[in-house]
Amino acid sequence: MSDSVFNLTVDENKIAVVTIDVQGEKMNTLRSSFADDLKALLAEAKQQSVKGMVFISGKSDNFIAGADVKMLDSVQKREDALAISELCHHAFFDMENLPFTTVSAIHGAALGGGLEFALACDYRVGTDSGITIIGLPEVQLGLLPGGGGTQRLTKIIGIQKGLEWMLTGKQIRAKQAKKAGVLDDCVPHSVLLKVAKEFAAKGKAPAKEPKLDTVIKLLESNPFGRNFIFKKAKENVIKQTGGHYPAPLLIIKAVRASVELDKLKAYKTEAESFATLVMSDESKALRSVFFATTEMKKDWRNDDAPVINKTAVLGGGLMGAGIAHVSAVKAKVPVRIKDVAEQGISNAMSYTYKILDKRLKRRIMSKADMQLTMSRITGATDYSGFKNIDLVIEAVFEDLELKQGMVADVERECQENTIFASNTSSLPISQIAAQAQRPENVIGLHYFSPVEKMPLVEIIPHAGTSKETITRVVNFARKQGKTPIVVKDTAGFYVNRILAPYLNEAANLMLAGEPIEKIDAALVEFGFPVGPLALLDEVGIDIGSKIAPILEKELGERFKAPDAFTRMIESKRLGRKTGRGFYEYDKKGKKVDESVYELLNVTPAPRLNKSEIAKRCIAQMLNEAVRCLDEGIIASPRDGDIGAIFGIGFPPFFGGPFSYMDKLGASKISSDMSTLGSSNAIFTPCDTLVAMAESGAKFYAAQPSPEPTVESEPAEQATDEAAAPSAKE
Repeated sequence: MSDSVFNLTVDENKIAVVTIDVQGEKMNTLRSSFADDLKALLAEAKQQSVKGMVFISGKSDNFIAGADVKMLDSVQKREDALAISELCHHAFFDMENLPFTTVSAIHGAALGGGLEFALACDYRVGTDSGITIIGLPEVQLGLLPGGGGTQRLTKIIGIQKGLEWMLTGKQIRAKQAKKAGVLDDCVPHSVLLKVAKEFAAKGKAPAKEPKLDTVIKLLESNPFGRNFIFKKAKENVIKQTGGHYPAPLLIIKAVRASVELDKLKAYKTEAESFATLVMSDESKALRSVFFATTEMKKDWRNDDAPVINKTAVLGGGLMGAGIAHVSAVKAKVPVRIKDVAEQGISNAMSYTYKILDKRLKRRIMSKADMQLTMSRITGATDYSGFKNIDLVIEAVFEDLELKQGMVADVERECQENTIFASNTSSLPISQIAAQAQRPENVIGLHYFSPVEKMPLVEIIPHAGTSKETITRVVNFARKQGKTPIVVKDTAGFYVNRILAPYLNEAANLMLAGEPIEKIDAALVEFGFPVGPLALLDEVGIDIGSKIAPILEKELGERFKAPDAFTRMIESKRLGRKTGRGFYEYDKKGKKVDESVYELLNVTPAPRLNKSEIAKRCIAQMLNEAVRCLDEGIIASPRDGDIGAIFGIGFPPFFGGPFSYMDKLGASKISSDMSTLGSSNAIFTPCDTLVAMAESGAKFYAAQPSPEPTVESEPAEQATDEAAAPSAKE
């Protein structure tokens, strides 16, 4: 078995230890040869008359991190996708029917197909290390677990919890997994193999009932209760996804089959659903996003660049607090917060404390870990403690003189190689660096709000920024858990440049009489997480009003914001933070503030359908995205797609604006814009779109097959809840 991923040894007690090690790769993955290797392994074990078998990883930080998504991306026919699922089913059935006991000894990630492999074993033992996580995250790629996961997991932890884990794709820590019943024990890494061997020597255990409380057990044990569970699950999925994603509904169907159909029919339901999803446009789009983000990890990577070990944040407001949080919690580096007032520092520190306190109460982290994390955050109203700082990030309001003054302060107070990064959302970095003594150290680092949840960060070098500065900041952004895109230094950069005309058009439609709730509903139905007017309220209408003049000055009339924003600011309607904007906010939630119509001299008079509203708002965003590519603001359509999805919540199931335009065709996009442009020149398609329409060109040419990647890479720290995009800045 020299070419196999399995290495078999048998001790004097006839307990076999199988080391799983995919040679030449950082992670163990399930590949096309895995089933054949497993079949050969089990045949050899039978020949040696083993009494028990332990599977353990030869990698230091993962058990089996998932399946190789490349297998799925190369599938051309539905029948081939079906065959992959059925092959896994048969391989895992063979494991269940062995004459000896099997145990998975899990250290690190056991995700997707890796967990399905472990579920086919008789026992599972995990380490209590923070890197040991389990989960079935296939839904994040528009798929369902196709190796029996929908069937086996439900029988171990129950219907409701099984649905919760699979519908969210959440990753579960070892102690939580033991409590739920997925792990039979949770032990220190030093004794993992010893304990696993003890389980292997026990013999096969009888099937166990899920650990359920009385009410849930009653619901799940009768057809009426189960019907209620599945009905509510379907309603919640439709509400949260708008019906745009088929995977969650098929997960519910497969789980339902696991309790209502015989075994073979239930597994057939899973396999058929898996094959349907592999071939779906939605999964293809989500897989393209996954491949893109994986590929982007290679951009600007230089492991030899000096590491950023100490950071500082200027400004203790909401953005500053969020930046300090991800620096201390994710990147695990000391953070010095400077604010003009002690209260600002206190608020910023309290921001992280409240988040960590929730984790403490839910037993996700220990009190000692919380205290250690909080100890990384300190503050001052002056520059004391800044001498040895590697990176200073300013997060103050959009005032060029203020930011230039901060550059001078940092150059005076810090080291010669200290990087100054501006969180500006619109001001060109070249202007901020104009008076710098060391402009090579000045760069833009634009986060989105709320910082701890939004995955994107824009990195903006100006013409004089050194390559080392860019590399160091890219590396640090990744340590913060961010996906960075490097963009050209122009007003609005990329994300705000494509966002501004989208928001402006929504406001113009409202001023023309379209109801607020109808506009927002149209874009939510299109696939955005929130509507444009609700988004303006979240960001703060005053923030948008400060950005708009900068964009208009630098980029022209098409970025002119409606005068209505000025009237709203004058009446203190700034959005959620003041309790009023386009909506009214209270403890119960929000509702449209009807008095805003009177303030803006608008009489609601609906005339467009939702599809037309969405088309008008999206048209300018698409047009501007193409201009950004033409002008080199983004390096590629890939960066443009990821920036839009992670920065403003562009519907992932479309794959991003460039993938969306490829799907519809440049001819269709250009024609629609030309029709709109006949009454308003602002919609006229840019020259590149017109040329592409004439030639039939696409943004994405045929690409070679991607390198092997797993369906879900292990997170540095498992999340306890989905972090969906909400507000942006």
